[in-house]
Amino acid sequence: MEKTVKVTLIKSLIAAKPNMIKTAESLGLKKIGDSFEGKDLPSLRGKIRIIAHLVCVEEEV
Repeated sequence: MEKTVKVTLIKSLIAAKPNMIKTAESLGLKKIGDSFEGKDLPSLRGKIRIIAHLVCVEEEV
């Protein structure tokens, strides 16, 4: 089985830098409480690293 990752936006994007806002929107995260679930890939981990202080990450098996 492949690992999946659930990413939830927990802080506002209002004061975030433009690249962080675009990264969050590329994951479908626009409002606080929005979630995205996807495969645990290096490209996804890179996006999470950019907005790590704004999101909560849950790893699922």
